[in-house]
Amino acid sequence: MIRARSLTKDFVVSKRQTVHAVRGLSLEIEPGELVAVLGPNGAGKTTTMRMLTTLIAPTSGSATVAGHDVVAEPAQVRRRIGYVGQGNGAGHAQRARDELHCQGLIYGLRRRAAGQRADELLEALDLTELAGRKVSDLSGGQRRRLDVAMGLVHAPSLLFLDEPSTGLDPHNRANLWEHILRMRERYAMTIVLTTHYLDEADSMAARVVVVDHGEIIADDTGEALKSKLAGDRIVATTDAPDDTRRLATLAERLSGVREVDAEGSQVEIRVADGPRALPELLAAARDAGVPVATAQVHRPTLDDVFLNLTGRSLREAEAGPNGNAGPTRKDAA
Repeated sequence: MIRARSLTKDFVVSKRQTVHAVRGLSLEIEPGELVAVLGPNGAGKTTTMRMLTTLIAPTSGSATVAGHDVVAEPAQVRRRIGYVGQGNGAGHAQRARDELHCQGLIYGLRRRAAGQRADELLEALDLTELAGRKVSDLSGGQRRRLDVAMGLVHAPSLLFLDEPSTGLDPHNRANLWEHILRMRERYAMTIVLTTHYLDEADSMAARVVVVDHGEIIADDTGEALKSKLAGDRIVATTDAPDDTRRLATLAERLSGVREVDAEGSQVEIRVADGPRALPELLAAARDAGVPVATAQVHRPTLDDVFLNLTGRSLREAEAGPNGNAGPTRKDAA
């Protein structure tokens, strides 16, 4: 469905400054996949999406989307994709159904077919009762559902979602995703999304692509990335410093242990398989006469993966000074 080869995009800010937003990015996405693209602000996610949707031309490299070249055949690409950007796509003074109807006409549907398609999408996304309302009178969640409906008017085989749930409260986020997944199942769509919500990517996407400084630094299933790059974390506490040191020594002998850190009354252990390693640790502590006050297994998150790859968490990177990404792992070292 998507094949990108060595895509780059440079923005000339001034005679002395060029921003290399995307640097040699290569990516393949198969039909039917739901792929989440993660990365901090300025990582190149949206720029990549805009190149793949023909909104901007790459500086170099090539890409085909839905079987067509994004530079040589942009109109063919646009006929086959849906795109929901970060801003609202509907005119605030227009009525919801009218916007969908007009969108259908733009894509070449006959007037009657466009009206039928508008009604079908309004029903599918629970917007039928709001069909006659102006867009400006809709809530944030309702507007985002309308944006998704506009991206689906022509029944595209590929849907791009650029941070579709940003700014929505948890209830509206869950509601929006329920509708998106229902539409995906109904129309057998491929979906590519960018998001800052790591839990969203973890639960929705079968595949996660991590982008930083315009390059792909990881590409796999969420579970595989967490297992290979982060591992599980065991946090155990004792009641005495001597016991902490002894427990840390025992932890270093665990199977699959990757890192042991002891401080104060706490021992933090990074292991490949936490649920298997914890009983092993507790048994070793009992046999050695080391009392353990508390012990917990923490499953890794996608933020742990990003931290492992770059030396900073994704949230820290987004909150860098002036909106810029924080230091890289190399810088931190």
